[in-house]
Amino acid sequence: MGYSARSVVSMTTTRINLSKLSPDVYKAMLALDEAAAVGLDKSLAELVRIRASQLNGCSYCINMHTKDARDGGETEQRLYLLSVWRESPGIFTEKEQAALALTEAVTQLSTHVPDDVYEQAAGQFPDAELSQLISLIIMINAWNRLGVTTRLPLS
Repeated sequence: MGYSARSVVSMTTTRINLSKLSPDVYKAMLALDEAAAVGLDKSLAELVRIRASQLNGCSYCINMHTKDARDGGETEQRLYLLSVWRESPGIFTEKEQAALALTEAVTQLSTHVPDDVYEQAAGQFPDAELSQLISLIIMINAWNRLGVTTRLPLS
């Protein structure tokens, strides 16, 4: 049982470029991503994107969204503590905590999103905003899968 030269790929090797090879799909993802973030606080949206990207191991998305978060005024402390947000009392608002819990439940989906997690988020977000949040979580997970699968290089 050997490996061909093609099957052994360095973790730093980029694979295909979806934006060039499937431009219609890529453009549709960009449009859907933009639509998913409408109406959400920009800081909250970046925290959600970063947290999902941490869970999915997408270095490209972590790199991009931490830069975007900093540019939007996010503090270094909150970015450093995001991966341990549950153990960081007073750092994240109740609304952010609800969004992060929902992000983790949707990202680590095994069989379902627990009712208590969904209800916590529903208690913090009006229906329309909750719908946008769920859409944003789905989109960042799609981007993470693209980034991890194609090994997007850091920019």
